[in-house]
Amino acid sequence: MRARAAEILVPLAVLAAFLGTWEYAAAAGWLRPIRFPPPSRLAGSFVDLAFHGFPEGITIWVHAAITVQRILAGHALALALAIPLGLLIGSHALLDRMTAPVVAFCRSVATLSLLPLALVWFGTGEGAKIFLIGYGCFWVMLSATIAAVKLVDPVLIRAARTMDTGGWAIFLRVVLPATLPRLLSGARIALGVGFMVIVGAEMIGTIRGLGSLIMEARTFYRTDITMVGMLCIGAFGLAAMAALEWLEARLVPWQARAEAQTR
Repeated sequence: MRARAAEILVPLAVLAAFLGTWEYAAAAGWLRPIRFPPPSRLAGSFVDLAFHGFPEGITIWVHAAITVQRILAGHALALALAIPLGLLIGSHALLDRMTAPVVAFCRSVATLSLLPLALVWFGTGEGAKIFLIGYGCFWVMLSATIAAVKLVDPVLIRAARTMDTGGWAIFLRVVLPATLPRLLSGARIALGVGFMVIVGAEMIGTIRGLGSLIMEARTFYRTDITMVGMLCIGAFGLAAMAALEWLEARLVPWQARAEAQTR
C-alpha cells in the first residue's frame, strides 16, 4: 500500500515543485510571459477556452473531441490492417524476407512528409487527416506484430503438435495468446505515434482540433493558448496510454504480474 501511495504522491510532488518554480521564475522576471507564460496564466487561458473558445468561439471541448475522434479512427484503421497482415507475414519466413526491406523503408519515411500527397489523394477533408495518422500507426503496429509472431517460443508449438493440435488450432490456442502482450504493447506505441502526428495532420483545411488550435494560436502570437493545446494533447495521450495498460492487465494478467515482480 505504501509503495502504491509513493508511486502516486512522488510524481505529484515533483509536478507541484516544477509548477511552483515556474510560477516564481515568471513573477521574478526571469522568464518573459510572452514566451513562457506562467501556470496561473495558462489556467486562466484554459478557462477562457472552455467557456468562450478560440478561434471563432470554438471551445476547447470541441477541439479535444474532434482530435480524439481522428486519432482513434486512424489508430483503429491501422490496427485492423496491420494485425492480420503482420500475423500472416510473421508466420511465413519467405514472406518476412520478401517484405522486410519494404517495411523498413516505409517505417523510415516521416509521416508528415506525405502531407502534400495526402492533399492530392484525399483533398482537405477528414480522409487526409485519418490517412496520415493511420499511416504513422500502421507501420509501427505491423513491425510489432511481425516481431511478436517470430518471437513465439517454438517449444510451445512443438508441445501443441505432440498433443495432436494443428493448423488453425495452433494459431488460435498457442500463437495468438503468445503474441497478445506484444500486440498490446505495439498498439500503445502506435497510439503514441498518432498523438505525435495529429498536430501536422490538423494543419490541413480546418480550424477544429487541438492541432489546429495550436497553429491558429501561433499565428496570433498566443503562446499561452499554444501551450494549453500542447498540454491537452499530452493529457489525452497519457489517459489513452493508461486505458490501454488497464486493458492489457485484464486481457493478459500473467504479463502484468510478471512485470510487477521485476519492479
